[in-house]
Amino acid sequence: MPRFYPTPPRNLFGQRRGIRVDRFERIFEGKLTQTNQKQLYFILALRPFLLIRREKMSGRQLARRTLNALGADFAAYVGLKQCSNGIFFRTVELSSSSSPRAAEFSSSSSSSSSSKLTKPISTRGAFSTSSQLAAPAASNAKRVLGEVRNNWTKEEIREMYSRPLLELVFDAATVHRMHHDPKQVQQCTLLSIKTGGCPETCNYCAQSSSWKKETELKAEKLMQIDDVYEAAKRAKAAGSTRFCMGTAWRGPSQVGEGQFERVLTMTKQVKDLGMEVCATLGMLTPDQAVKLREAGLTAYNHNLDTSPEYYPKVTSSRKYEDRLNTIAAVRDAGISVCCGGILGLGEEESDRASLMHVLASLPEHPESVPINALVPVKGTPFENLSAPSGLEMVRAIAVARILMPRTVVRLSAGRINMSDETQAMCFLAGANSVFTGDKLLTTPNNDDNEDSALFKELGLEGRPAFVPYGAGGKSSDGSEWEKNGKKQEQNVA
Repeated sequence: MPRFYPTPPRNLFGQRRGIRVDRFERIFEGKLTQTNQKQLYFILALRPFLLIRREKMSGRQLARRTLNALGADFAAYVGLKQCSNGIFFRTVELSSSSSPRAAEFSSSSSSSSSSKLTKPISTRGAFSTSSQLAAPAASNAKRVLGEVRNNWTKEEIREMYSRPLLELVFDAATVHRMHHDPKQVQQCTLLSIKTGGCPETCNYCAQSSSWKKETELKAEKLMQIDDVYEAAKRAKAAGSTRFCMGTAWRGPSQVGEGQFERVLTMTKQVKDLGMEVCATLGMLTPDQAVKLREAGLTAYNHNLDTSPEYYPKVTSSRKYEDRLNTIAAVRDAGISVCCGGILGLGEEESDRASLMHVLASLPEHPESVPINALVPVKGTPFENLSAPSGLEMVRAIAVARILMPRTVVRLSAGRINMSDETQAMCFLAGANSVFTGDKLLTTPNNDDNEDSALFKELGLEGRPAFVPYGAGGKSSDGSEWEKNGKKQEQNVA
């Protein structure tokens, strides 16, 4: 009886599709059929977690051993390359002359016993059609899946956003495995250290003083240093490796110097716990950004929320340029940038594509891009808006992953309304961070026990603190932690 390896789980149709050993080994004779070629690529690039029944070998290890046996010439022939993290992937070039089926296998294969391996192994749907992701007709530039670029056009991103969802997720998952360990998902904790009384007019936010009567949210004082320190210790004990502190300020300039100094002290103490430290304090001046960097701040969160075109409908108390200026000050100070948006603010899909264009066109991609779903809050101007669907979140995450391959994409607010299946699809599409704890500032969040059960079910593990971020500038490579021994290498074996 023929042996099969790997033995995958059942697919959506209840089928098990493996590949027989004897057929697999025929590659040495060049006798793989068209179907077997597709199955082989599936093993090489897309199934890193499956165990080989007889040899207890992962799909990725099998890929490495097989390519070593075949030799570099064969790998080059079929167009496979090896990333710095050891993962083999297929480079697919795209030009404006591509046909919808340019990357498909030849349909003129002869019988399975005598067909020769004359066509490269293909990534079906991976940047494969001119109508989907080709450059403008005036340009003959070729695009490579997984390439880090800052020159995306709005037309390319709009076309990407309109792709069939499963093809989009397929490509995003491939890119994700090129640059990240797909098992690692960072757990972060966000604490509101100063709640309510904000002078800004963000129509989605309950903390604005403009509608405090409607929301019945009382303004609170800035938390004490010891209380924040204890909260950070609890977060670390629960598995978080990143601690984020948020204040309902327009910016530190709004408050007295003493309160900002208190936040700097909090930053130092949390960092000494061995956690990454993030803050979101509103708009910063360059001098304030430098002080935060000197205090040991790892990252600064400052979301763009939505597109430049739609932004005036979200708030009237600041301009889009104000957000971009703060991001520039943070980058210049050597702090990692955490910058994303919110879905469900009444925007169109074109606005979502425009937001992604702004993020992907920054001189350096943000190290972190949070993708939030609106959680409508009673009493706010946006209380009657509907939250985006789970699949809308999946699509946004997939687009972000393809556009910014090395960035950590954070599945943020609104996760409490997602099923386990939707969250799993978000992780498949490229999300590799979540926020834990019972609250995200003022909105509810998933229970820690639920998250633990989900991680176990999906085979996920936490991302350690201070793993170097592939995106962004020199401030993100983790080198500043070498002197105190806290730097940790990412496991991609």
